[in-house]
Amino acid sequence: MTWVAIVFAVLLTMGMPVAFAIGISGCVFFLQHPELPSTIPIQLTVSQTQNFALLAIPLFILAGNFLNHSGITRELLNLATVLAGRLKGGLAQVSILLATLMGGVSGSAIADAAMQARMIGPEMLRRGLPRGYAAGVLSFGSLMTPIVPPGIGFILYGTVGQVSIGRLFAAGLVPAFLLWAAMALTISITSRKQEYLRKERPTVREVGRALVGGIWAILFPVFLLAGLRFGLFTPSEVGAFAVVYAVAVGMFAYRMLRAASAREALEGSLVDIGAVMFLIALSAIFGYGIVFERVPETISSALLGVTEDADLLMALIVLFLLAAGCFIDGTVLIIMLTPIFLPLVQAMGVDPVHFGLVFVVAATIGNFTPPVGAAMFAVCSILKCPVGEYTRESLPFLIAVSCVTLLLIFVPEVVLFVPDLIFGRAPEP
Repeated sequence: MTWVAIVFAVLLTMGMPVAFAIGISGCVFFLQHPELPSTIPIQLTVSQTQNFALLAIPLFILAGNFLNHSGITRELLNLATVLAGRLKGGLAQVSILLATLMGGVSGSAIADAAMQARMIGPEMLRRGLPRGYAAGVLSFGSLMTPIVPPGIGFILYGTVGQVSIGRLFAAGLVPAFLLWAAMALTISITSRKQEYLRKERPTVREVGRALVGGIWAILFPVFLLAGLRFGLFTPSEVGAFAVVYAVAVGMFAYRMLRAASAREALEGSLVDIGAVMFLIALSAIFGYGIVFERVPETISSALLGVTEDADLLMALIVLFLLAAGCFIDGTVLIIMLTPIFLPLVQAMGVDPVHFGLVFVVAATIGNFTPPVGAAMFAVCSILKCPVGEYTRESLPFLIAVSCVTLLLIFVPEVVLFVPDLIFGRAPEP
């Protein structure tokens, strides 16, 4: 696998799309083993797409695009403004709260960061916030998006690792609140000026009106978890429910989903689904070589030679993910590394849901760090912000989310409390 890793790194350095880099480097493994049938790469690519559980991914992407075109974003922005407009930092605080509320809608950190940069970014700059600071807030704020159900990262991890997606969805609720609190506190400390959106305290009527406007987005993850808890549908079927829910909300609740906006949602979904599913299909070629060469066992032996403490082992994995995330997209890390690290931590007695939450958070942070963070580049390009200025201004937010990640590692009850409450305690490994 050494040559496979070298080819993969070279292709990424050349700027080749990640999916092609994974597929081509995976084929190098078969060139090294001529005794293996040459038809295996094709068979692996096709069979990877036949996994029924993966049907949830395109359905949730489609649901997210329909919800984004239904007017729900406008209502959530109004709710976030009412609730957070009086906090120090003004629009920065509103953007953090909006990202948390939007978690149940888009499920994608990159999509959320780009959307907020277009919607809120220009006004943040007009209000005098430094360009790098605004970009850092909008970028790191979207970390909550894939943690609130239905996060695409959880679906990928649960499918690849055969972990309960319902428990993963439930596990994201408390960590998302902690991440929001850490980011809000960081904004309060680092804001250079007393910038408020509104001076007066919101009235009960204003809060009630804003809650009514955003209630359909707030109830979305609640309906998903309730349906999974009571066995009304499987994780794949809940994706179909999400699409029906999104269309119904857009057509009947907000009445903004028309033929033109529905067509835009479908077109955007086709692009997003094609990119994700193509990546998943080609990753099967790469994954075959990892299993064939017993890479998980080799890495496990190396890590166990360093420590046999489960918490310290998870901390080392997180450090590796943070470093790898500087160069590789979080989605790729989840697909490639789940089969390697999950068996290792399970053998150490770590709950797979606990590890999955920490794993997805750490892998997603790479979207916000140079040199190849996708969310970072999306926000910086929209706000015309130099990467150096972004990196300097976003450092406090990186420290804040890293502290929360450490808390999630060493206090697993924070992660497992809600899943155990909703679905019951998982059996001991």
